[in-house]
Amino acid sequence: MSQPRVQIYDTTLRDGTQRAGLSLSLEDKLKVAQRLDRLGVAFIEGGWPGSNPKDAEFFARARDMKWETAIVAAFGATRRVGVRVEDDDNLKALLAAKTALCTVVGKTWALHVTEVLRTTLDDNLAIIEESVRYLRSQGRRVAYDAEHFFDGYHADPAYALATLEAAARGGAEALVLCDTNGGSLPWDIERWVREVTTKLGPQSPTVGIHCHNDTDSAVANSLAAVRAGARHVQGTINGYGERCGNANLCAIVPNLELKMGFGCLPQGALTRVTEVAHFVAEVANQVPDEYMAYVGRNAFAHKGGIHVAAMRRDGRSYQHVEPSLVGNEMRVIVSELSGRGNLLSKAEELGKDVAQLLQGGDVGEVLKEIKDNEAKGFSYEAADASVALLVLRRSPQYKPLFHLIDFMVTVEHRDQRGIFAEATVKVRLNGEVVHTAAEGDGPVNALDTALRKALVPVYPDVARLKLQDYKVRILDGEHATAAVTRVLIDTSDGERTWGTVGASFNIIEASWLALTDAIEYGLRLRQRAP
Repeated sequence: MSQPRVQIYDTTLRDGTQRAGLSLSLEDKLKVAQRLDRLGVAFIEGGWPGSNPKDAEFFARARDMKWETAIVAAFGATRRVGVRVEDDDNLKALLAAKTALCTVVGKTWALHVTEVLRTTLDDNLAIIEESVRYLRSQGRRVAYDAEHFFDGYHADPAYALATLEAAARGGAEALVLCDTNGGSLPWDIERWVREVTTKLGPQSPTVGIHCHNDTDSAVANSLAAVRAGARHVQGTINGYGERCGNANLCAIVPNLELKMGFGCLPQGALTRVTEVAHFVAEVANQVPDEYMAYVGRNAFAHKGGIHVAAMRRDGRSYQHVEPSLVGNEMRVIVSELSGRGNLLSKAEELGKDVAQLLQGGDVGEVLKEIKDNEAKGFSYEAADASVALLVLRRSPQYKPLFHLIDFMVTVEHRDQRGIFAEATVKVRLNGEVVHTAAEGDGPVNALDTALRKALVPVYPDVARLKLQDYKVRILDGEHATAAVTRVLIDTSDGERTWGTVGASFNIIEASWLALTDAIEYGLRLRQRAP
């Protein structure tokens, strides 16, 4: 028996861009569309060609591109009241997009028909049917989005159903039930979708679902609709969309494939979903949600010592699926809540050389140092490199690459020049004392520049290490300027990225601790690189 299938219709490029603070350029939209095609979604909604020049240009560019799995769809509305289909500018724009599929949205809720369109219920039915039939007569496939369907069905089931039947008579291949206001709940969605599919009958077009997330139920609502018979699901990558967002395809697709037994993507494509989620966030200049189900960085992160101890015996003990199925990975967090298993697992993640250093029985001592440091304000959750160095420094074979003797930082304001910082650093390198000075945009930049100036003659790879992020957190604000400050630094050599941490009552010292860890770890990585 073949696996039942659900069509995945992605509307990130149209509905997703209605998220506050999210904007995609034309090139961004083309990049995202290509990545969605490689993921294997059935449909990619490119935009509304009648609404802006950028979307019209997207469709012009898309016509010349090769699409492996997806059908590109253009979105628009039914004809305006009192305008013939042949004369309607919106329908003309849909046809000009020259996509194989056109998705048209129409009114389902009687309230919108009489108060927004200001027309009669019968005229609205004619508008729907004529718009769909006209697009079909021009050789286009049509999906019909029934706007505010569930509000309309709740108010007047017979009329809401009549709008679907009008679209079906016009030749729509999919009737998509939209929870436009996002106010429905899963049990209502399931009951109403089941009623609709039963009333429409087995010969009806495919029933679809399009949910917004205003009750934080869009994913659950979409899955409930599939349980009730929907076989076409619309949503966006990462749940982007207006107000609280749209149904998140990065959760819907794994749930359908791994939990409910439906096929959505080509064989093996599910392993790309995490990479696509992060790619779209990066292109859209959005901070990835690290706690998102399936694709978040912390979706399979384990912090509690009891959990990690069990995971080391059987990975199924605290994970509902194998992370690799969705292209993600399990990771262990080291913190004050850690047990021996956390540290051993983290050491194994960091490499054989780190793991071997703990086999001599230093686990307890390193763990105690971590917990003591966290009590002082350190946090190792995002500082794997600092954890590795804690382990490494307990080895009898450990030799520091450089040793700090002292440093000094001054910040001055001078007439005609303004604010500037200068740092001097004195370190011991290969038995010799090296004394350097440098200016910088601020005290930390000056320190970084002076230290690099000292190290480059001996360790030229320092030039490849780039600071990518610098975060400061005040831990006990009630102490005002005397508070403990935590500094987290992310550093990259162009191939790998690592995090380090420092904490102190002095922000310069906290920065120095994180900075020197970052450089030492990076140099050791470069030394081990083939």
